[in-house]
This record gives sequence, structure tokens and C-alpha cells, in this order.
Amino acid sequence: MTESGAGMAEALPVFDLNACDGVQDKQACGFKAHNLMRMAALGLSVPTGFVLGTAWCQAMRCKATTADRLAGVLEDRIRLLEHQTGLGFGSSRRPLLVSVRSGAPVSMPGMMDTVLNVGLNEDSLTGLLRVTGDHRLVWDSYSRLIMAFAEIVAGVSVVPFEHALNTALRRSGAQTSRELDFRALRELAQTFLALYQEHAGADFPRDPMEQLRAATAAVFSSWTSEKALAYRSLNAIPDDIGTAVTVQRMVFGNASGNSGAGVGFTRDPATGENRPYVDWLAHAQGEDIVSGRRRVDVEAQIPAWLMQKLGKIGDTLETAFRDAQEYEFTVENGELFMLQTRSAKRTPLAALRIAADQLESGLITLEEAVARVAAIELDELIIRRIESSDAPVGYATPAGVGVACGPAALSQDAAKRFADLGAPPILIRREMATDDINAITTASGILTAAGSRTAHAAVVARQMGKVCLVGCRDLIVDEVAGQARVGQTVISEGDPICLDASAGAIYAGSPGIVSERPTELIERVRRWRARAASD
Repeated sequence: MTESGAGMAEALPVFDLNACDGVQDKQACGFKAHNLMRMAALGLSVPTGFVLGTAWCQAMRCKATTADRLAGVLEDRIRLLEHQTGLGFGSSRRPLLVSVRSGAPVSMPGMMDTVLNVGLNEDSLTGLLRVTGDHRLVWDSYSRLIMAFAEIVAGVSVVPFEHALNTALRRSGAQTSRELDFRALRELAQTFLALYQEHAGADFPRDPMEQLRAATAAVFSSWTSEKALAYRSLNAIPDDIGTAVTVQRMVFGNASGNSGAGVGFTRDPATGENRPYVDWLAHAQGEDIVSGRRRVDVEAQIPAWLMQKLGKIGDTLETAFRDAQEYEFTVENGELFMLQTRSAKRTPLAALRIAADQLESGLITLEEAVARVAAIELDELIIRRIESSDAPVGYATPAGVGVACGPAALSQDAAKRFADLGAPPILIRREMATDDINAITTASGILTAAGSRTAHAAVVARQMGKVCLVGCRDLIVDEVAGQARVGQTVISEGDPICLDASAGAIYAGSPGIVSERPTELIERVRRWRARAASD
């Protein structure tokens, strides 16, 4: 489907996510939208929406697409989305709110921007409250929109907004924003509106269509952000393929009751084990998890019914996509919606194990298995761990613990590369975002106080072979002083530190390290390669 209207010099593609006319080519509609269409075709619940194809990105960069042209298409598509959902954009009775997300033809986790809750203003706030009766949802969503709009669209620093949030938390005696009641969130939203006006130099836009036009343009522009450019350079991704923009009806994981958001892998991306690997936050939106700014619950805290349902969906996804998947989801009042799936980023060790399991189960062919691990140097694959407590020397007591993201395996080439820097650097931060892509590239390991195993930055770090521990509750970071405290242990810049990616333990100093090789797995892969070569 292409844009409509008289006088269009060049038609640019617009696609329906839930259309019955087949799945579109990912080069045209972007990787995210392509997989959303596939999930919808599988019968999974995907929020209704539309996609401005990748050609729009290039056209806008070349100034070939005017603001009026984009505005006209968005207006037409929103009207269609209103018809499909029975909701009204900006309505004071039954409001339609939308998310605006990026999606290039190749996976680039967290390298481009997303704006949620678009369409909220004084009128639609009243409508959302009328429909849901949920005061907290209304004011939480509004404050989120203002903050995201300031950072992504207006280019304002997020620091004053985070400061205001922290002030609200202290006043309420809350640990996280999820613990704030609607009165505190209503006051926070008003504070955010004042901060927006102060730092952006204009009032926060009230017109829903103005919000949508500006958010869409900002998401297209994020294709050329510094972190996106750096990631494409590191991964040899062409600059001219562009990103699509997906606009979907909002589903609210931050609603009351049985609601939440999560990110899951069909297999452990650090080890390759065939087991659940899911991060979950009740009464939250997906950005809380993938941004790396919040601590997140893992499997033990997830409702049993949800884990059972995610297990079935994981099987469906692996069968359909014929590979381990990373997926994002939202639960709104007990109803599960799928927001994304893609081939899971994984460590070399996980790549070997996943390929072995899927070959033996008949999901993939021998040729596919060999191709998936062709770039892995088997002779260089090693696994490191801290010496156990019964070892005669080198044992140390952990200073603290975090949530391990992997990898436990590191190639000898990577180890030498870090050693050549003089001392393997460990990046210690309160939180880590994909904006830190250059620092992640340089470091051999990452330790953060906040974040989750499935945050975009952790996913990227794991794929790059970085040892990564997140969500360390005992970690206090003073970046100005160049110091960190883990429990009772003070670590200054330049001090030795060791991260155990298997146990999630943090050691001050240099404990004894044992190196091993996954010999049986390596030999299995060697036999594949020999069989494939002889066929």
C-alpha cells in the first residue's frame, strides 16, 4: 500500500501491520514491522497500526518530503486507525493513543528512538480516565510522554526531569516511580510541563496531530544519531538503508491490576541453554526495561500463568522463525500483546549450543547449522570462572552481587585484545544506555547499579563479548569522584576488579581464574563441518 492523495510526485510506501494481503518485504517496511506482520499472521496479538516504509527516511533526509506531505499521510492513516479501533485521536470520551517506533531492515537494538503515549492532552486525559477509571495510569502516561518528548523530540537534557522524579520519590518515601500514587504523578506531570517550557523554550504541544508529526520526524532523524552511526560503523551496516517508523495503538503495561511489560529470550543468550530467560516489570511500560534505567524482576517474580503462556509463544516463534528469538511484550489487564521479535543476540558459546540443539531437533539443516557458527574460531573459545572455595589459592569473597548478563565464555583473541590496552577496563556506571556505545566497545566488562539483562545496552554488550553485570543493589557510583562502593568495599578509578559472569559476583582485586574449553561441544561442531564438507 502506498500513500494516497492527488499531486504526489512520488508515492512512498505505507503498510498495514494487520492487513490480510501478506507480509511485506523487510527492506521496504523495516525488520520490526516485517516480524510484527509475521506474528499477526501466526495469530498472535499484535496492536493495530501502520508503517511508514524505509523510503520515507531517505526522502526526508534529502528534503524531498515536505512537512505538509508527511502531515497529510499521518492524518489519513490516523483516521483509518480510528475506524479500525473505534477510538478517537485526542478524544475526550474514548481516546486513541499511539506509540511511534523505529525499525530498520536490520536489527539495531536501542540505537534509534521511540515515543510512547502520543496523543495525550487535557481532553484525552479526561477520556482515558473515563474509559479506564485508572487515575494513576492517566498521570503516569502523561508524565512519561512529556519527558520522552522533551528528550527525543525537543532535544532537551533528561537530567532536570530525572531530578524532579527523584525529588518526588523522596517526598513520597518511594523507591521507584511505580510506587508513586496518582496525586504524586499528577504533581510530577505539572512539574514536567514547566520544565519543558523552561528548557525547550515553548509550551508542550497540546494538539495530538502536532505531537504525532513531531514524534515521527524525530524517530526518522534518530537514524543519523551519533549512537546509530557508531553502531552501523562497528557492524558494517550501510547508512543508506534507512529506518521505517511504526505507529501502533498503545497498550498499557502501566495500568493497574494484572498489567506489566517484559522482554524475553526463547533460550539463554549467554549460555544457549533451552530455558526461560525473561525480565518483567509489573505496572510498567517497555521502556522501563530496555532503557537500562530501572532494576527489573527475573523469572522467579513473574506470574506462573504468564510464564506458561510465554513458553508456548516462544515455541511458536522458534518454529516459525527457525532460530532463537528475543521478543518484547506488554500485558494490559491480563491480555498479552506482542510488540516485537527478532533473532536473539547471543554469545559464541550460546550460538554453538543453540545451533546444536536445533540441528538435533530437526528445526534447522546441517548446512544452516554450519553457516550459523562459521565465524566462530573453535580453537579460541574458552570459558573462564573464579576458582571455587575449595581451591588452595586465589579464592576471594565477593564484595557484592549483580544480575549476570554473560558471557561466561570469551575467545582468546578478545582476551588478548583487552590485555593489550594495558589493563582490561571495567566500565562502572549507575546505569548504562546505548548512548554509551563507544565506551561499551572499549571496555572488557560492565557493572551497573540499575538496568536489566534484557536492556538494549546489555544485549549489545553481550553480543560484543563483554562480561556484564547489572542491577547491583549494593553499588553506589560517584562518577565525579571516580569512585564506587560495593557494600563495604570502596573501589577507586584504576583499582583492580573482577566480574564473574556465571555467578553474578563482584570481586575487588584479582582472584584466581580457571580457564576451560567446551570440548564436547567443539568436537560436535567439528564433526558437522567435516560432514558438510564431504557432502
